[in-house]
Amino acid sequence: MSLLKQNIILILAVFITLTACNQVRPSNQNISASQTTNEVAAANLDLAIEYMKQGAYENALKNLDKAKKADPAYAPIYNVTGLLYQQLGDNKKAEKNFKRALSLNSNDSSTLNNYGNYLCHQNRLEEAEKTFLKAAANPLYESPEIAITNAGLCLSNNQRENDAEKYYRQALQLNPSVPQALIKMCEISFNIPNHLSARGYLQRYQQVARHSAKSLWLGIQIEQELGDKDAVSSYVLQLKNNYPDSQEATLLRESRIQ
Repeated sequence: MSLLKQNIILILAVFITLTACNQVRPSNQNISASQTTNEVAAANLDLAIEYMKQGAYENALKNLDKAKKADPAYAPIYNVTGLLYQQLGDNKKAEKNFKRALSLNSNDSSTLNNYGNYLCHQNRLEEAEKTFLKAAANPLYESPEIAITNAGLCLSNNQRENDAEKYYRQALQLNPSVPQALIKMCEISFNIPNHLSARGYLQRYQQVARHSAKSLWLGIQIEQELGDKDAVSSYVLQLKNNYPDSQEATLLRESRIQ
């Protein structure tokens, strides 16, 4: 998984963390003048998040500015602003906002998780790893397996697969259904090679996530090694039908697998 894709996952995690954001619709959301300052800040933040999900970054920035004016000490505003500037490629402003959020709430796991992702993008691996682990260590964090998995993904993308594996295993001990950890353990098992273990991880992945081109290609290779022709055919059909233009479909065409 690329770091850009990881970033998208992390942004979605923030959307889930922030209250009521999944209910916001910019077209019909009205912010009453009678609301308290914090409520106005939260409402504008929710709007900004919804605009970010739609890719309307200019509108998102406008609502973030309104949120800051309503409550300059509301830490989640700066967390989301950091994410937005990271998406826009303005690393200086991204880091400034993440640090501002942490200065207001140094133990906020959402901010730590996203700042860890930012640090990983900057190849500041030691800092990133420590930041992810600090996020996971917060006893109030409901999903520490997310930060632990992200620590593993960061290391995997920097050729530190052995170190990453311990984090995937730790994440799956906390929550056996983390899709990213399951698919990475499937890859690791396949490469050892331990094809039966790889099959097991992929089967668990299928129970909690929709197949991607990557997971289908893994399935094809695993079942080819294990000699299950029916399973190979099933994965091949899904890859051809659902992801015909993917890199994995190209690999399939170049292989002798039918």
